[in-house]
Amino acid sequence: VHMVPGLEGSYEEGPPSLTDLAVRDRRWCQGNLQHAAVLPGRGLAFVSRLHLLTGIGSYITAPLWLAMLTAGLLVSLQGRFVPPDYFPSQFSLFPSWPAQDPVRAAWVFVGTMSVLLAPKLIAYVLMLLDGRRRRGFGGGILTFLGVLLETLLSGLMAPIMMIIQSAAVASILMGRDSGWQPQRRDDGSVPLGALLQRYGFHTLLGIALGVVAYLIAAPLFWWMSPVILGLVLAVPLVALTALRGAGTGLRRLGLLMVPEERTPPQVLEQAGAIAERLAVELREGEAVARLRGDAGLRAAHLAFLPDGGARRRGDHSPERLVARAKIADAASLPEALRALSAREKAAALGDGEALAALLALADQRG
Repeated sequence: VHMVPGLEGSYEEGPPSLTDLAVRDRRWCQGNLQHAAVLPGRGLAFVSRLHLLTGIGSYITAPLWLAMLTAGLLVSLQGRFVPPDYFPSQFSLFPSWPAQDPVRAAWVFVGTMSVLLAPKLIAYVLMLLDGRRRRGFGGGILTFLGVLLETLLSGLMAPIMMIIQSAAVASILMGRDSGWQPQRRDDGSVPLGALLQRYGFHTLLGIALGVVAYLIAAPLFWWMSPVILGLVLAVPLVALTALRGAGTGLRRLGLLMVPEERTPPQVLEQAGAIAERLAVELREGEAVARLRGDAGLRAAHLAFLPDGGARRRGDHSPERLVARAKIADAASLPEALRALSAREKAAALGDGEALAALLALADQRG
């Protein structure tokens, strides 16, 4: 594989919400962990091995961080409820004081913050030194405000992604495949019920973590407050960052914008115009109604069905059989469509007999 960064003109929209990001991230996680089998292979250059190892490490760090937080809580619990043994059974002239090294702890904190923030600061300084890039990002002040906002949001979202990625790593190690699900690239808003169902656990975990940390020691609670706050605010945070209006508002303020958004290249303008035109031309309606009203579309649909939609011998698909039964029991097309689940409707559209029955119900209505 040859990396050619000089080639330009290729763009991909990012996932519109944290939920969509998690779906894509689960697939990427599986791909990167599979590279562990390639690492010992012969003939790989050191840089290639380092590249693969970096990809693996980017996902392994999530469960490692979770394990570190758990270990820290357990050690704090031990210090809170288990009295230290100053005088062990062995003979000693001096008490055995608990090992504490605040200087080393401070250096660990400084090193961690440097690893997290230094790349952002270096990129910001390089942007300031390049006039064309500085103008493309909207100037030094707007870019600095964007860096602060991005750092705040990414810091709050990091604990949520820690739980998501830890669960992904565990499921992959248990042999569960990620599959391939359709990706959204437009509005990422999700109903509140779906958010509560998906991220309610994160909120409860954050509340429990905060209560436990505070009961152990108030300083521990404040030390862990970024993690606790991110988990507790999981539902509103995911909802807010998925709103199209939030992105539009930031765009009006000139925040979190890249040069390609301020001055779109011709290829992006053409892609946007084509997408708008196709959205109008291909405005999707109810499938049965479209097939009934367009003879050409109906003929093309039937032509693409295997065996013309006829049931093959030995095919006892429950969705197909249940769909046929529900359609036969229905007195009208709306009744049939209400009775069919999404899978059953898809099976009916792929079955010549069931589709003919649906079209007959539509004709009865008309």
